[in-house]
Amino acid sequence: MNALMSFIKFSPVFLIAGMVIAGYDILIAAGLAMFYAVLLCKLIMKKSFTGVMEIATEGAKESVFVLFILLTAYAMVEVFMNSGVAAAVIRLFIGFGVTGRTVALMSFLLGCLLSLATGTSWGTYAAVLPPMLWLTDIVGGNVGLTFAACIGGASFGDNFGLMSDTTILSSGIMGVKLSDRLRIQAPYAIICIILASICFYLTSVSMGLGTEVKDASNVLANIPSSSIEVLHEERPAVLTLLAQVESGVPVYMILPIFIVIIMAFNRIDVIICLLSGALSGIVLGVFAGTLTSLEQIFNLLYKGFSDAGSWTIVTIIFVCGFGGIMSRMGAFEFLSVFFVKISKKVRHLLFCNGVFCLLLNMTLCEETAQVATATPIIKQVLEDNVEGNEEDLYKLKIRNAIFSDAMGVMTASLIPWHTGYAYYIMMATALYPLHEFGFADVLLNFYCWISTIIILAGTFTGLDRFIPNFGIPKEPAVCLKKKQKKTV
Repeated sequence: MNALMSFIKFSPVFLIAGMVIAGYDILIAAGLAMFYAVLLCKLIMKKSFTGVMEIATEGAKESVFVLFILLTAYAMVEVFMNSGVAAAVIRLFIGFGVTGRTVALMSFLLGCLLSLATGTSWGTYAAVLPPMLWLTDIVGGNVGLTFAACIGGASFGDNFGLMSDTTILSSGIMGVKLSDRLRIQAPYAIICIILASICFYLTSVSMGLGTEVKDASNVLANIPSSSIEVLHEERPAVLTLLAQVESGVPVYMILPIFIVIIMAFNRIDVIICLLSGALSGIVLGVFAGTLTSLEQIFNLLYKGFSDAGSWTIVTIIFVCGFGGIMSRMGAFEFLSVFFVKISKKVRHLLFCNGVFCLLLNMTLCEETAQVATATPIIKQVLEDNVEGNEEDLYKLKIRNAIFSDAMGVMTASLIPWHTGYAYYIMMATALYPLHEFGFADVLLNFYCWISTIIILAGTFTGLDRFIPNFGIPKEPAVCLKKKQKKTV
């Protein structure tokens, strides 16, 4: 009976996953899944419809800050596209000799640098994607590969950085010092960057992408007339951007990127960083003559906010409301109990904690909510079921903190009904309407795949010991308690 009830509570996850896999729009899938969860919650918890909707509303409140980041990011993107900031970045990379074969790799490394500074995947993605997608088009790269590389680079600093909210939150709840966690995580992160860089480059080679250095002076002439017509109709800002690349913009138009980075390194809030990037782009654009009137500036900001789109906003609200209901309904309590029962070794229990975090991310569809929900549970599982000296247990807590954060950030783009996936796809589509972005492109996100697989497989098999300073204490230094407790 308990098993049946657990299955019923978890069934909304199967609904949303099944609908997305079957090809239904994520907005429809998220909406139906949320209302199905509302019905289950009403029946199981015996609450009024109003009471259940209040639970959903509480869950949706988790999305408010995310939505502010979304709106600010789109506004900054629109300014960068029209003021000359993106054009300056593109001309700089062309001057460095970036080719179709190296543009994805450069996009990934740039994303790693900026995300390390900002601590936000969404903000980094918004800053890196506009210039790098169109640079890819100009130099003859693969836009799907560059798109995936931008996501991978943006995800790096959100899992490994002093500024990342999920890194700070997971470490704080687990009771470990952020400096200790980053010191232990650093070799693993560096190895993942190296392996992903190799994959991005080798994939570019296997695709037969060119090595010719392009000239920025005839960019528009190389774009087919049919594409020009599409851009004129759907994304005229791109034509403005390409014209600026062709004619050139003052070198100082690259400064807004550095302003965002410098502010981020000084631990300024991400929204302030994005707004500062947009404002500095506007001011410098006025001096450069690319922005000529208040009406034009206001239209840019309006276009940025409107591009965020009701579709994405409603989807995020639905999935966050869905996650809130699932959490309050206790839909995943059985998972922690089950994982404790099947674990025969400490490393197996830690592996199960990682899988638990992954499943919660698939359920809650928002990484911060997942971290806040999962971390206290896996902390309790560890404390109730593992014994060892204080130093060794501290190392296990660090691994749990990394799991909680990584399974949220690294898999956000790999789950088709996740808010992160929706954001990445929608922004790329808005910026580059000449390509239909989808999961096939996300499959090229080597960094997130590699990071997820290495930490899960390494923990389960014990192969993580070959990563300097990253392996967990061996048994019997740490061991499972003889009488395991059922922990939720």
